[in-house]
Amino acid sequence: MILKKIKIETMIGNYTNCYIIADENLKEAMVIDPAGEPEKIKEIIKLLDTKVKYIYLTHCHADHIAALEEIKRETGAQILIHRIEYENLRNPKVNLSELIGTKNPEIDADARVDDGDIIHIR
Repeated sequence: MILKKIKIETMIGNYTNCYIIADENLKEAMVIDPAGEPEKIKEIIKLLDTKVKYIYLTHCHADHIAALEEIKRETGAQILIHRIEYENLRNPKVNLSELIGTKNPEIDADARVDDGDIIHIR
């Protein structure tokens, strides 16, 4: 198993982390919190030579989802989000996209997860 931590600069000038977990044998991966800088994320995916199966959102704030639509479009991966956050993903007042000047996502999560769920990337 491979774990890559990517330092992502957000629209408001601070940094947050995006992670990629990959199974080097199966060549499948999960991107966690595509916060921005999609080219940087795509470069790591290419270097790992993996297919992204899931995009997991720990929560829906804009500084964690700014590259979501582009990574989804490029990879075709399923978007996973906690059940409690599902309704907030497209709500600009909750996800704070209006506040930090990013585009509000026009995309839905593909599946909801609950505490204790196990996600297999193979």
